Amino acid sequence: MANITAADVNKLRKVTGAGMMDCKKALVEAEGNFDIAIENLRKKGQKVAANRADRESTEGAVIAAINSDNTSGVVVSLNCETDFVAKNESFVKLATDLTNLALNYATKEDFLAADFNGMTVGDKLIEQTGVIGEKIEIGAFEKLDGAFVNSYIHAGNRIATLVSLSANVEGAEEAARNVAMQAAAMNPISLNEDGVDAATIEKEIEIAKDQLRAEGKPEAMLDNIAKGKIGRFFKDNTLVNQDYIKDGKMSVSGYVKSVDASLTVTGFKRVALA
Repeated sequence: MANITAADVNKLRKVTGAGMMDCKKALVEAEGNFDIAIENLRKKGQKVAANRADRESTEGAVIAAINSDNTSGVVVSLNCETDFVAKNESFVKLATDLTNLALNYATKEDFLAADFNGMTVGDKLIEQTGVIGEKIEIGAFEKLDGAFVNSYIHAGNRIATLVSLSANVEGAEEAARNVAMQAAAMNPISLNEDGVDAATIEKEIEIAKDQLRAEGKPEAMLDNIAKGKIGRFFKDNTLVNQDYIKDGKMSVSGYVKSVDASLTVTGFKRVALA
């Protein structure tokens, strides 16, 4: 029987994130072979993953990361089954480490195939499923590029946002962060009117007309009044037209222009757990 030392167990724990007892058991089963022990932990994860494939992973940690020159950002949600796991320090660290890695990849598929400490991200998730005993998976993967990008992560790691501005001007960092906070709090459906799909607009018009009919408004007046209500819908639900949460006397667009007259919001991403 191989002599399994505490140093061996600690080394495996650092590489895999598995618990001390799981690491010791894996090394014993592998007769001290480090690579086989890692493979044993992965196999355990595969078995647990298969057994829990139909479970819902609606909890987790949503993390945003920005590159060094603030021209690109990513939001990733690492999903699990319970709030207890989601709040665990090691789980949040894993989510953060994975999100920082995700900055280097354009798609979720490329990210899952990327190397993470000697194994793919996909394999790491399977391994952690075995370690934690819950379904662990990448939920959202959202990238945003721009002249200046900043992020906001809401307390508790349940919501994270990215916002891009048209230029890296003085005050851009604070402005982008404030608008990212706005997106987190107010949940806009699009950047501006152009981003609202025709089906949504048509649905809102019909809802408005039904309300007006119920109020007894003449049929001939419905179209014009409904268009006014759509204007209000855009104001409430598109980011640049919303009232700025820190100063309701101006819109988000107006706030950004108060920082620099030429500055505009060019994009945003918002990810939230259900």
